Amino acid sequence: MLESQDLDDKAGPRTSLLFDLRRMHGSKDHFEQTYPAGMFDFKNEDYVVSGATRLLLNVYKNRDRYRMVGQLITSLKLSCCRCTDAFLWPVDLGLDLLYLPESGNLGEGDVEIEKSDLATAYYYENKIDLGQLMREQFYLALPMKPLCNKECLGLCAVCGVNLNRNRCGCIRAWEDPRWEILNNLKSENIDD
Repeated sequence: MLESQDLDDKAGPRTSLLFDLRRMHGSKDHFEQTYPAGMFDFKNEDYVVSGATRLLLNVYKNRDRYRMVGQLITSLKLSCCRCTDAFLWPVDLGLDLLYLPESGNLGEGDVEIEKSDLATAYYYENKIDLGQLMREQFYLALPMKPLCNKECLGLCAVCGVNLNRNRCGCIRAWEDPRWEILNNLKSENIDD
């Protein structure tokens, strides 16, 4: 069973996000690692990794091609697009990725992307960047419209109160001010 390599830095030993392919012996191996949430310091992302992240992979080697099949399990903290409250989004993804050496990435100009190309990535200097792998998978796990719940009422467009927690007396129906004079005339005629 392979484990990710340990690196020393100012904070002491930590788990690396690089998978060294030279440590693999034979044509099949198993990789299993749990990363703490603080390991992911992605800046300016639409999510925050809020729980331990478990990566389970079976790695298959065929010459210089590596296929990684497995599972990625964690939870992400997202912001609701209606009320802006933070909520947890559980992630449990199946993975099936093909890695080729970067020298095979020739950049052949404009070509149509096939479905199989979406599961193909490249490694450099016999190392696969698991941080990049997980970052891409986190993005694929994000909902198109993050909602804390399906019935989320959002924010009042007038006063900004969170309608899931409080009610307000704001009138949300827009009235065209150009009709105000006619509405006043109508009211005067009714009173007469």
